[in-house]
Amino acid sequence: MTATPVTATALTHQAPPPSPAELAAAHGLTVSGARPSLPRYVAGLWGRRHFVTAHATARMHATYSTARLGQLWHLVTPLLNAAVYYFIFGIVMKARHGVPDYLPFLITGVFVWDFIGSSVNAGTRAVHGNLGLVRALHFPRASLPVSTVVQLFQQLLITMGALVVLLLAFGQTPGPAWLLAAPTLVLTAVFCTGCALVMARVGAKNPDVSQLMPFVLRTWMYSSGVMWSIDQVLGQDRLPHWVETALKLNPAAVYIDLMRFALIDGFEAGSLPHHVWPIAVGWALLAGVGGFVYFWKAEEEYGRG
Repeated sequence: MTATPVTATALTHQAPPPSPAELAAAHGLTVSGARPSLPRYVAGLWGRRHFVTAHATARMHATYSTARLGQLWHLVTPLLNAAVYYFIFGIVMKARHGVPDYLPFLITGVFVWDFIGSSVNAGTRAVHGNLGLVRALHFPRASLPVSTVVQLFQQLLITMGALVVLLLAFGQTPGPAWLLAAPTLVLTAVFCTGCALVMARVGAKNPDVSQLMPFVLRTWMYSSGVMWSIDQVLGQDRLPHWVETALKLNPAAVYIDLMRFALIDGFEAGSLPHHVWPIAVGWALLAGVGGFVYFWKAEEEYGRG
């Protein structure tokens, strides 16, 4: 029995084996951890909205779980900050002079800034501080910074309830303008979410950023008119034009002053920058949409390395 010889022609017409990419495409396989399209990513994040809310609520309840006052610290902390700032800036540095209703002015600024500053600061650790969860489970990583802002927003709602009581105690009169607090809160929350997403991506690649943030945030706070009136300082004509423009367009100052305009009788519309609502909406859209896209573009990188 003789073997059939293999001819050169047979070898020439033999099909090459399929590549791994072709095999994956033929069987509907995708790369593990690959970044989904933006619409699919948004849909996946929306599908996990219950996880985001539950995670935020659990973190909020666990924050002061070992303290005797418990959740009251969510209210006590900004009040203590306001008391310290009132002593240093209001009494020692006389920043209260020329500012009507300075105590309501100060407390409102401290409460709103506490939400903004805490959102940005917590965003730097949102991904890097949850590497175990990121590496163990597959879910939209944006859930982590978003849940952080949701947690802080829940705390803000508690403090806003206390703020209303304090404003009434200081003689402020409820009126139609108080309704403006609702859109101001929404715009502030969207802005903070975008900032947290940006800082979450930055902090995931460079964890040391979290050590620098307290200094950056302190500088931002002092330039946001939390303890002093930006309008009063600008009226003295002592600052360069670019500094005045930066102070007027400062997003934290815009949202703080909008809240003051809504809730404080002595805070007049003339203290707000021109076109303040378009500015507030613009900052919210720029940070919210831009921050989300910026975070999504590095989705496949989180938890690696």
